[in-house]
Amino acid sequence: MALEIHPDALNALLYADHGAPFDILGPHPAGDGQISVRALRPYAESLTLIAPDGSRHPMTKLRSEGFFEVTLRATEPFRYQLEATFADGTVDTYYDPYAFPPLLTDFDLYLFAEGNLLYAYKTLGAHLTEVDGVRGTRFAVWAPNARRVSVVGNFNFWDARRHPMRQRGNGVWELFIPGLGEGEIYKYDIRSNFHGYQAQKSDPYGFYYELRPNTASIIVDLSRYEWHDDAWMEQRAKGSPLAKPIAIYEVHLGSWRRKPDGSWLSYRELAHELVDYCVQMGYTHIELMPITEHPLDGSWGYQTTGYFAPTSRFGTPDDFKYFVDRCHQHGIGVILDWVPAHFPKDGHALSYFDGTHLYEHADSRKGEHPDWGTYIFNYGRNEVRCFLISSALFWLKEYHIDGLRVDAVSSMLYLDFSRKAGEWVPNQYGGNENLEAISFLRYLNEVAHREAAGSVVIAEESTAWPMVSRPVYLGGLGFTFKWDMGWMHDTLAYMQKDPIYRRYHHNMITFSMLYAFSENFVLSLSHDEVVHGKGSLINKMAGDWWQKFASLRLLFGYQYTHPGKKLNFMGQEFGQWQEWSEARALDWHLVQDWEMHAKLQAWSRDLNHFYRTQPALYEQDTDWNGFRWIDPNDADNSVFSYIRFARDPNDFLVCVLNFTPVPRYNYRIGVPKAGVYAETLNSDSFYYGGSNIGNLGAVQSQPYPMHGFPHSLSITVPPLAIVIFKLKASSS
Repeated sequence: MALEIHPDALNALLYADHGAPFDILGPHPAGDGQISVRALRPYAESLTLIAPDGSRHPMTKLRSEGFFEVTLRATEPFRYQLEATFADGTVDTYYDPYAFPPLLTDFDLYLFAEGNLLYAYKTLGAHLTEVDGVRGTRFAVWAPNARRVSVVGNFNFWDARRHPMRQRGNGVWELFIPGLGEGEIYKYDIRSNFHGYQAQKSDPYGFYYELRPNTASIIVDLSRYEWHDDAWMEQRAKGSPLAKPIAIYEVHLGSWRRKPDGSWLSYRELAHELVDYCVQMGYTHIELMPITEHPLDGSWGYQTTGYFAPTSRFGTPDDFKYFVDRCHQHGIGVILDWVPAHFPKDGHALSYFDGTHLYEHADSRKGEHPDWGTYIFNYGRNEVRCFLISSALFWLKEYHIDGLRVDAVSSMLYLDFSRKAGEWVPNQYGGNENLEAISFLRYLNEVAHREAAGSVVIAEESTAWPMVSRPVYLGGLGFTFKWDMGWMHDTLAYMQKDPIYRRYHHNMITFSMLYAFSENFVLSLSHDEVVHGKGSLINKMAGDWWQKFASLRLLFGYQYTHPGKKLNFMGQEFGQWQEWSEARALDWHLVQDWEMHAKLQAWSRDLNHFYRTQPALYEQDTDWNGFRWIDPNDADNSVFSYIRFARDPNDFLVCVLNFTPVPRYNYRIGVPKAGVYAETLNSDSFYYGGSNIGNLGAVQSQPYPMHGFPHSLSITVPPLAIVIFKLKASSS
């Protein structure tokens, strides 16, 4: 041996227990103008070094486990190949990974440790690259408490001795493996400094994974896809989303529609079938329940293991880009359900990553969700913040996602969320606020709005936490929107009551207007309301079969005329009777076989298209100037009337809603201007499955003051219906 190596160090290398493989392997100065090259290739009978000039230099086998060395005359390192010959006669020629220098910059490592490496996914993970004309893959992983990390896969027979990594600063390990290309599967084999822990982990920054139940990461080239949505992306950055129409169709891709054999539609098939359907139906956005990689179908994606990978259930990363691209080309935005609140305990993923609680809190009172059996991220750790911020930016930038709906924000804000006394740890001031999570959320929203102009970040937050959707510089959390869970709960509870009793619960409808502009709200009728025994949305409606359909049309009409953006879960638009299940497709046969379902779908379609053409319904969603009650107090008749205003005060809609199955004739309401008011939409139209009671298309105002207005209308209000009027000719 040209240079003496301590036997313990060599044994550690040979038995995959050495954390500094570059100290032994690769080229090393040997004095007198010589370089010694050492290599480990288990099972090789012989190893030959091939110099750049083509000369061949047989290496000496110093240990039977496959440790070789050769000493050459050279004044500086050079690029060489190794040729391994095996007992069966096979030959493998490859560039030596241990002849390549470090590739990560000290500056990136510093920013990562500081928590400010915003695009950490460009540094960590597996990246196809070229070094000195040699193509291969650069790997980098954060595992500060590991004593040794190796890249393993089919390419090295999952042998942790073959490709141990180099440890860099701040607990990051890296290795460039020449010749390793797209499509190879890999994991990190980690041996910890603690407890003798050893495990094979998928890449936290992996861009693509095997289809469950397999869990290996897959090398993929994300730069290959050519986007065709430049016009959309330029337009997205203009104007405020607060003043734009947003009607969201929430979708679970695996159960929206399936092939005749029951198998899933692919991303590319969905890019046509789902997108064309949403265009036809008039939705502005599709919100995807989590498509980040997850091992369990029944989790619906909310127990994420791959924060940088679209699930392989429906295709490749390029396939998913095609889906987003086609959405944009057809005027549909894409919102992704994103889950930074918790992650599952699956051993192949983030949990106990390097033999310690790296991504999660070690104290179960802070680090585990008692209800969900998952771990909670340690938001106070800079590298974890980097991981999550980078994931958010990854979807917004690399996949052109238009917004993130952040799941379970309430569970992040409160240290005592779903915990009894003694089961949680107060913050430094003795309170129950999770100060680290609050800081993270504010930083997330600042970065997302700065780096991805025009994108939205939506909070699923169900408590009275103030200023969720107010800017960080004003003391808010910085979200663009917040789900209005109070509106949803009160409205559905009201709709479930027999109409005869609704007069006693009138405030369940009016109450939402007391706080409607305290946040930027999304009115959500989501998947959460049609699972776990809650029944379908149409089954929540009180009354007989006809009344259920009428009530659901009325509910949608109320939702679309109430201030706030809109979200509806798939299947509700045509009145699916069954409770939703991820294991089957929606009951599309109802639309083909039953006229009432088709007519309800037509109402949903026309309501969407109407909403998008009426600035009064979206321009001032967050401002009292956009809403005025006509009469909020007619509890005896369970009738509500109000006006929605556009920025132009002459552009307004008069909305009247009857929550009883009794038509109201000669019902008088005040209006701000004289003229003919066209009945622009009536949910009781026969076309939508109603009784066809209405106002013959238009009503002339009369100079009778009413409800504080100088003029009034005498109208017919159909049963369990909404009618919308618009001034079409003013006489004063």
